[in-house]
Amino acid sequence: MNELIWILFMIGDLSIALFIFRVFGKKGLLMLIAANIIICNIQVLKTVELFGITATLGNILYGSIFFATDVISELYGKKEAKRAVLIGFASLLIMTLYMQVSLLFQPAPDDFASSHLQALFGFMPRIALGSLTAYLLSQLHDVWAFEYWKEKTKGKHLWLRNNFSTLISQMIDSVVFCLIAFLGLFPMNIWFEILLTTYLFKLIVAIFDTPFIYLAKKIGESKKAPLL
Repeated sequence: MNELIWILFMIGDLSIALFIFRVFGKKGLLMLIAANIIICNIQVLKTVELFGITATLGNILYGSIFFATDVISELYGKKEAKRAVLIGFASLLIMTLYMQVSLLFQPAPDDFASSHLQALFGFMPRIALGSLTAYLLSQLHDVWAFEYWKEKTKGKHLWLRNNFSTLISQMIDSVVFCLIAFLGLFPMNIWFEILLTTYLFKLIVAIFDTPFIYLAKKIGESKKAPLL
């Protein structure tokens, strides 16, 4: 059942990203990056069984951030893609700081949410540190690699730069994040399994988003698309 939900969620998330871009243009992708980086850092706290192995949630939403930055890089250039990366970074940083402040307040006697918020966001600083570090390093590498392959192929073979740029970027992200966020929290065999599956599932999303990035480019080049 988990596997079916995961596949449908991947299709749905990329379809929503494409729809948002069609309706709101670049601003929609910036919004998507900010929303996804926050949500996926909450989802990643949950581990599930997928295809017989232990994995964390959040990989789909995180993978679609790479999709969004690649679309921005392709249509609006390297400078705008870096700006999008920094917007995502700032969004996660602000969410982490604000939620830590909220935990400092003493709950009312009849409060029911405080313990649940503490369970989720009390652990968030380590998750956020790992995510912020991994996100910044991997996304900046992805923007650079995307432009590198774009120049090497003289603007041809969008599928190649979309996947080649993500291949190493996702490896950087997965290793850095798992080292900071999860090392010591799980037995080493489970830690390695989470690392490998995190990378694997992100790669699946990256490969699967290839037709979506072609559709996004077509939308972006259309006169009907809002390119503001």
